[in-house]
Amino acid sequence: MDFQQLINAITPEIYENLKRSIETGKWPDGRKVTPEQLQNSMQAVIAYEEKHMAPEERTGYVPPKPKKAEPCDKDGKDPVAMPDGEQPLKWQ
Repeated sequence: MDFQQLINAITPEIYENLKRSIETGKWPDGRKVTPEQLQNSMQAVIAYEEKHMAPEERTGYVPPKPKKAEPCDKDGKDPVAMPDGEQPLKWQ
């Protein structure tokens, strides 16, 4: 069985067991997950999520950053200007 066939054979129950094993470091029967098993399980979980889940639902999803604010306020004033005419320190 190649990797793609393995991913196609993963059921939601197997997926949850793999995730739990990654989180706890143990299989459902209590045996310790080896480093190789951990790596393979992580690859299988990522591949399963890629195939069956929306990006927002996947493990490790980071939402995009919001759009940067405009450099000036609505009235055109510099938002960085200091009160009372003070100027910010300029390093040289």
